[in-house]
Amino acid sequence: MTYVAPVLIGVLYALVMSLIREPNRRRFNAIMVAGAGAAYLSGGGFGGWEFLFTAAVTYCAYRGLESWTFIGIGWLLHTGWDLLHHIKGNPIIPFAHDSSLGCAICDPVIALWCLRGGPSLMGLVRGRRVEDHAAEL
Repeated sequence: MTYVAPVLIGVLYALVMSLIREPNRRRFNAIMVAGAGAAYLSGGGFGGWEFLFTAAVTYCAYRGLESWTFIGIGWLLHTGWDLLHHIKGNPIIPFAHDSSLGCAICDPVIALWCLRGGPSLMGLVRGRRVEDHAAEL
């Protein structure tokens, strides 16, 4: 369950985000990745590097206001940061030891969705291909 639940959370995230119409879906996801980039600021354990990382993800988020690719890059950066925190022992949720590992598994799922352009997955839920539903929007 340690490995399956984060994947399911990533898929659920993409499904819920699919309820938001473009271009608001992209802009909202840019804000989400910016927030994720600051998640470790209050106790991540990497000192000043936490600020540098937050600045890098904030840049990706800013560029992500107009580009799904940058949002995907931001989530991939966060994946790497999660792995470092899991190895060092400073989890994203202090009382949940493997929370950074879970985040590192979930984030690439979200990143792949973003790198595909954040398509609406509601067509899949309704039994249609994603491309067919995207044409309806």
